[in-house]
Amino acid sequence: MKELVVPSVGESIVEVEIGAWLKKEGEAFRQDEPLVELITDKATLELPAPFVGTLKRILKRTGETARVGEAIALLEEGTAQSAPAPKPEEAREAEGPLAMPAAERLMAEKGVAPEAVPGTGLGGRILKEDVLRHLETAPRPEPAPPPPPPVQTPPPPTAPPAEKPWRVDEAVPMTPLRRRIAERLLQARQTTAMLTTFNEADMSAVIALRKELGEAFQKKHGVKLGFMSFFVKAVVQALKEIPELNAEIRDGYIVYHRYYDIGIAVGGGEGLVVPVLRDADRLSFAEIERQIADFAERARTKKLKPEELMGGTFTITNGGIYGSLNSTPLLNPPQVGILGMHAIQERPVAREGQVVIRPMMYLALSYDHRIVDGREAVTFLRRVKELIENPVRLLLEV
Repeated sequence: MKELVVPSVGESIVEVEIGAWLKKEGEAFRQDEPLVELITDKATLELPAPFVGTLKRILKRTGETARVGEAIALLEEGTAQSAPAPKPEEAREAEGPLAMPAAERLMAEKGVAPEAVPGTGLGGRILKEDVLRHLETAPRPEPAPPPPPPVQTPPPPTAPPAEKPWRVDEAVPMTPLRRRIAERLLQARQTTAMLTTFNEADMSAVIALRKELGEAFQKKHGVKLGFMSFFVKAVVQALKEIPELNAEIRDGYIVYHRYYDIGIAVGGGEGLVVPVLRDADRLSFAEIERQIADFAERARTKKLKPEELMGGTFTITNGGIYGSLNSTPLLNPPQVGILGMHAIQERPVAREGQVVIRPMMYLALSYDHRIVDGREAVTFLRRVKELIENPVRLLLEV
């Protein structure tokens, strides 16, 4: 019998919530087949099976919490088949110690490995008394850290008036991901000097380019040419010119990042998650689109890896896919800049003394005024606007 333990799921994560068990007790599984969902304060992840075997016992049920390294189930290794014929006593002893049911339950409850308990029963079987004796003489483990304060049970909703039975309330606990989002939003407000500057971009050139080359792009690369790759390229170019927005404050120092890891906010079902495009300056348009599509799919199916959600030097968020016309995006500390894209809307604008209709997008740049001045912020956003309105500049880097 082997333990299924909570793996390390991130440098700052010490506890997870047990989500849905994807296998039942007694059910067989293949290696790498998902066994259970683990809900962290960053994302919901699936824990794969470490080998071929059977789920013998679930120790932590859905909704319970477990610390990293803690056992949440007992697994039996080996392909599940019909019960084999009884083996000779010597063969059974060679496989490891046998235990009486009461002893087995007590060992599972106390987290004791059968190999650690000398059995005094017939044929070396482990008795309950043997387990109790082992627990009395075994070294005391280090005391576990105090558990987090219990979540208060919400008060029962007030009964609706008899004449209006539809006026009911429902109280549900916040998920770890939603709690973490709330903490991060509050942290951004309390620990940064956040300001936002706005501009707008004429999307005519990008739309025309996608219309002209989109089909050929998809045929060659197997992925659609979206707007996001243009903005990633534009942001990287602008960050190279305005490095203050690709920095962070750390222990009294301003740390300038000489690489470009761009976080892309995507919907994850329970809230936005921000997987990171590593070394975005080295990626082609197709590689950017492919990675973003992969992030979005795996966010939806809860298969993003914890390390994919960590780090990042700058973030792009697109509220336009939900219909937002304008907004003030909140910073993702310790980053000092975030660009908000919005819905494209045809609006009247002045061009060479004439009023014309153009597909326009409002852009919003939130920045940490502690190390980014208004001049740098406005220059950065104007540069992004220029590159988007004339995307040939992205290819020539001018």
